[in-house]
Amino acid sequence: MNGQRQWRVAVDPGLVVQRTCDHLNDLREVPANTTLGCEDCLRTGTRWVHLRACLSCGHVGCCDSSPGQHAHRHARAQDGHHIARSVQPGEDWAWCYTDELFLRPA
Repeated sequence: MNGQRQWRVAVDPGLVVQRTCDHLNDLREVPANTTLGCEDCLRTGTRWVHLRACLSCGHVGCCDSSPGQHAHRHARAQDGHHIARSVQPGEDWAWCYTDELFLRPA
């Protein structure tokens, strides 16, 4: 991935056969947009709980605990934008919205 961070599916100790994510193969991680919050919430004047950054385009959206769920909406609306990472301080994980899998740095 040209020196970019690589991700792997987090091990689920409750499964004998671990699930896989085919979307990691086409991942072109880009930096999160420089925004002060969820891009969509800022536009509409609504609030968010936590922030997620799309690893395909850098769009910053709010988490599924937020009223707008804009990161999830972005993943559904944009073809090929399956994975977003947490941009919360101290968190180092990503989520594949399509496969519903947690990802950790490789």
